Amino acid sequence: MIKGLWTAATGMSAQELQTDVVANNIANVNSVGFKKSRANFQDLMYQTMLVAGATTPGGGQIPTGIQVGLGAKTSSVQKIFTQGSYVQTGNELDFSIEGRGFFRVNSGGEELYTRAGNFTRDSEGYISTPSGDRLQPEIALPIEAVIVTLQSNGRLTATNQAGEVVVEQDIPIYSFVNPSGLYAVGRNLLRPTTGSGDPVEGVPGTDGFGTLSNNFLEMSNVSIVEEMVGMITGQRAYEACSKSIQTADSMLGMANGVKR
Repeated sequence: MIKGLWTAATGMSAQELQTDVVANNIANVNSVGFKKSRANFQDLMYQTMLVAGATTPGGGQIPTGIQVGLGAKTSSVQKIFTQGSYVQTGNELDFSIEGRGFFRVNSGGEELYTRAGNFTRDSEGYISTPSGDRLQPEIALPIEAVIVTLQSNGRLTATNQAGEVVVEQDIPIYSFVNPSGLYAVGRNLLRPTTGSGDPVEGVPGTDGFGTLSNNFLEMSNVSIVEEMVGMITGQRAYEACSKSIQTADSMLGMANGVKR
């Protein structure tokens, strides 16, 4: 059996996943705080027919060997944590992180992390995500709070109509040694893993942490142009692999017809 059939099949499988990753990036182009993913590939094992450096019967040395690769596979799908574009919304509960860091929220009793700062108030006045996950530490804004200000160092201040401060609290942010190791659970939320390392709490604007501001949102870091190019590249690679299968099939057909 011609190995090219199976080798090309692994390439088609890899490019199919590449298209899936690109499609998810494009689907989330308007998701607040979304970070695009990138599929990484690597070659499979090789069949070695002749080892480089082997000594010939005449006493010479073979400069290059003979190795035939057996295809490709996906090694990882990696989150890319570059900053997205910032949009001024005028909503005082829209928070953004400029630089390194994540917000921490409580989701069903579990502490998760996010870059999406499109917060709102729940029925009890607590600052929460659109899904109802409360920002940590919990901050309750009373009904008389009419102006909310978030300073770059994370100090949140809420004042009433008379200009009196009714809430004043600091919002920390968190960082990871390897943010690409975070586990995406959906709803713009990320779960720490052994690969990401433990969260490190910091004060915004210090020790390499980003700064905070309100009235702005960080949008997704997806570039439609880049994703379309990636989709075209993946499609053409998939097509080339399918042509390789057709060629191998034709060669098998010729071999089967030799006896006729």
